[in-house]
Amino acid sequence: MSLVDGLRSPHTPLRRFLDRELSAGPKPLRDSYRAQHRTDHVLLPPPGVGTEAGTVGTAIDQRLRLAFTATAPVDDASLIGIDLSGGFGGRGAGLRMRAAGNELAVRLTETVRRLHLDNRNQPIHHGQDEEEGLARMLIAAAWYQVLARSPIGFAFTPLAKAALKDPDAFTLTRLLELPHRDMVADVTNQLRAATHSPLDALRAHTRPEDCTGGPTFAGAQITADADLVIDGLLLDFKSTRRPLAEMSQRTAWQLTGYLLLDAPDQYRIDTVGLYLTRSGTLTSWPVDDFLALLGACRRDLTELRGAFAKLLAGCQGQADARYFATDDETELVRQLLEHLAPSAEPGCCPVCTQPLPKGSHRPRKFCTAWCRNRDEVLRRRGLMPGGLHPLLPAPRTQRLDLPDDAELVSLTIRTPR
Repeated sequence: MSLVDGLRSPHTPLRRFLDRELSAGPKPLRDSYRAQHRTDHVLLPPPGVGTEAGTVGTAIDQRLRLAFTATAPVDDASLIGIDLSGGFGGRGAGLRMRAAGNELAVRLTETVRRLHLDNRNQPIHHGQDEEEGLARMLIAAAWYQVLARSPIGFAFTPLAKAALKDPDAFTLTRLLELPHRDMVADVTNQLRAATHSPLDALRAHTRPEDCTGGPTFAGAQITADADLVIDGLLLDFKSTRRPLAEMSQRTAWQLTGYLLLDAPDQYRIDTVGLYLTRSGTLTSWPVDDFLALLGACRRDLTELRGAFAKLLAGCQGQADARYFATDDETELVRQLLEHLAPSAEPGCCPVCTQPLPKGSHRPRKFCTAWCRNRDEVLRRRGLMPGGLHPLLPAPRTQRLDLPDDAELVSLTIRTPR
């Protein structure tokens, strides 16, 4: 079960839970984000990056993590991908990919430790030759990550194509030749931009032991890979070429998911933020402000985390599912979402559940015009009591015409919406 997968469709239990709990939607947070993002300079990727922009983004994310803490020079997803590559594409190519990946992990670890990347007495950006070598290794590691996340997508990476085309010639040397020079330059350029950004000041005022790269959330029953926790600041890196459009609903919900997954408060998160690697800007919000901007119905973080944990446990590993195999499963999830729905006390707004303003000449049903309009939206989506649609989509029924010598039957075919 994946947090990212669960946010893609509006029909998953995870997404429907957050859509209802965060009653204001992403707009107020987006407005605050844009007010903080005060730069017109955006570092665009060179032509040779092409469709590999996501790979470059993964590489720069890891490089920035290593500038704060070098405890894990090779991230877990890359290590998983390296191990899985041994069984990909036939024994010969697979063994070659895994052997090259293991050598890559060793060399990357040695390089990171030799350069002391998290030493605050050294700048984020080291010498150009050293950074280009690191960029090539991190790009290669990012390709292995693809296998850990999407085996189908991995088949289209330059790594897999080269190994399958000529397994005998596939070595670590050949692997490190594969990244296009524009990809390497894109990583190093974004890193150089960070040396003159608020991220550099943040790094200077923290210690490696106060930072956790790629924080995981034990016992959460869902996979999620945040970028960095820095002394209570949950920070996610984004390498989008359109930074002003970055604070989408998915990004806002993703940050919220990371925050809620830390149910035991392991990381003591008190601030949530984004660092835009192409514009060199850092935006952040104290947790209370973050939840208020999203219109969280439960403003108490412990209470909201508890409801989120009940959702994940009740869905039994299917909180990211767009549809369910049986009607019984659909009904159980519907009942779970109804049980977890926030309820407004008397004198409170039915949308955001916050106390209604006092002193008006006549009783008010909603605290603001925004909540009144939001009520209509939530009802149309079945997220308010008495809404027009059920909390989960019903299975579709399709009539199939069989050949003339067979009788007609009706079959229920469940397909994702």
